[in-house]
Amino acid sequence: MPLIEDHHYLKICAQLASSLSISIAAARRKVEVAAAKEGKKDLQSRKEIAQKILEQSLNEDKQQGLSTTESFDKLLKALKEEENFMLED
Repeated sequence: MPLIEDHHYLKICAQLASSLSISIAAARRKVEVAAAKEGKKDLQSRKEIAQKILEQSLNEDKQQGLSTTESFDKLLKALKEEENFMLED
């Protein structure tokens, strides 16, 4: 996959990566795979696909009512039955 140096495309991929809590490379790969499935190869269609995936991700966050940081904090809290669990003695 050749490196695309379009600033707007990279910005959308960075926003997508932030929204999904993944790396920018993984976000770009996600867009590339979606573009390949649709059979589109040009930069403009990749921008549109990236924007569409970003909007879907943001809409899902709004529907859940939690921001990414809040959902991450929720995952990090220990359950009552797991509070005293020790990995090593």
